[in-house]
Amino acid sequence: MENKRNVPIIEWEDMDKRKFYLFGVLMTMAIRLSIYPFTLIRTRLQVQKGKSLYTGTFDAFAKIVRAEGMPGLYRGFLVNTFTLISGQCYVTTYELTRTYLSRRSSSNVVKSVVAGGAASLVAQTITVPIDVVSQHLMVQGQAMGRFQASSPPRQPPPSSPGRPFIGNTKDVVLGIARLDGPRGFYRGYAASLMTYIPNSALWWPFYHLYTEQLSYITPNVCPHLLVQAVAGPLAAATSSTLTNPMDVIRARVQVEGCPSMVQTFRQLMMEEGVRGLSKGLSARVLSSTPSALCIVVGYETLKKLSLRPELVDSRHW
Repeated sequence: MENKRNVPIIEWEDMDKRKFYLFGVLMTMAIRLSIYPFTLIRTRLQVQKGKSLYTGTFDAFAKIVRAEGMPGLYRGFLVNTFTLISGQCYVTTYELTRTYLSRRSSSNVVKSVVAGGAASLVAQTITVPIDVVSQHLMVQGQAMGRFQASSPPRQPPPSSPGRPFIGNTKDVVLGIARLDGPRGFYRGYAASLMTYIPNSALWWPFYHLYTEQLSYITPNVCPHLLVQAVAGPLAAATSSTLTNPMDVIRARVQVEGCPSMVQTFRQLMMEEGVRGLSKGLSARVLSSTPSALCIVVGYETLKKLSLRPELVDSRHW
């Protein structure tokens, strides 16, 4: 009977790349569609002052649905779908980096940390401009951020000094360009790197660690995929909790237009204290754990489906 401690890892060279990218785009789209409401809620919780609008994740969900309907949970979603590109770049960079490091190190931890960090660097370089625009759309009409949604035509909007009125994606893009120039689309880039590189670099080692530890305590008849499906959300909850303080600062820098991370941190401490660093944590965990479950099950299944035909019979799950 197969030793459960050796959960097989499908490497880049084992896969049919055409299948991998085709199934990968479909899988990523399905995952983003399912978790986007929690991403929107997390952003609003992190950007709001204190508890001025929402007291928590479920309060925010109820109020958004009541005031804006279900479409309110998907504000900015169409813009956010462009991150499908960065998602494919992420997995490609991760797998190629692992392949490169395999020639120099046999340590799975080393390969996971370095590959996860490198993949996040590439992905965030593509994602940040998309995030900046979509996050402004997420908070429109909520008295948050630098922009405020414009009222319906022929109804003059209420005055709000220093806050331009924005009506749609085109207006948001033009507004950011007018206020900040091209650099405005990379506002919070450093904060994003400081959030997502550690998050990615932590997730993969924790994922492999939890997979290994769970494989010790589960019976041999337990499928590898079930072990991985439990390890993924555990890794996501761990990495999300550890990196949430930086994620709060990132969201405020990008949406409120704060000039620096240090100033944003000081202002947050002054207004809300240390507890402010945990804002949106429950929403982040609620979005990251199901996402991790879907990603792990989907990604591992995707890799199996993309396995080169000549290797299928040699692998046992």
